[in-house]
Amino acid sequence: MSKTSNQIKSLTMLALFLAIEVVLLVTPLGYLRIGVLSATLMHVPVIVCACTMGTKYGVLMGLVFGITSVINATMAPTVTSFAFSPFVEVGGFSGGFQSLIVAIGPRLLLGWLAGTIYHELIKKGKSVSASAAVSALVATALHTVGVLGLILLFYAAPYAQAIGVAQGALMAAMGTVILTNAIPEIIVAIVANIALTKALSARR
Repeated sequence: MSKTSNQIKSLTMLALFLAIEVVLLVTPLGYLRIGVLSATLMHVPVIVCACTMGTKYGVLMGLVFGITSVINATMAPTVTSFAFSPFVEVGGFSGGFQSLIVAIGPRLLLGWLAGTIYHELIKKGKSVSASAAVSALVATALHTVGVLGLILLFYAAPYAQAIGVAQGALMAAMGTVILTNAIPEIIVAIVANIALTKALSARR
């Protein structure tokens, strides 16, 4: 296949992944509200893109994910949206530049980790399924830790007050987030990444 054909194919694939992110953003599937919490499927296209197209594309998709997070927090705010958008004030709390770090930083890491882990495992002779599973597991887990960790770093007191817990109990509340949101997100990411990466890799 010629260089031009490869470029066209890559741009077409990237456009497809971007379109999926946009569809998820504008439908309830992208950000699933669970009380004050929000589970997401937005990480799945980022991971699949990183595994099938390469790390740089994964980082680009992570950036898109981060931007959609800011948009979602701004356009459909909840009591904790100040942690993800500098453009909203909720319950007397407003975000700042740190909100952009929370919203975008871990999403860039998500794309980079997913692509790096997957391709390193493939180089070591691991199967596509195993590489996709490990990549999705580690990238999604560290993405969640990154988001929650940055919230604790920048917004511990206002975030605790917003969700109605004492600041000293915030770590326990974050544990609940991991159990109710992160574990299902990890499972979905693993299943989807194995299926889609195998299918797309077979067509390359």
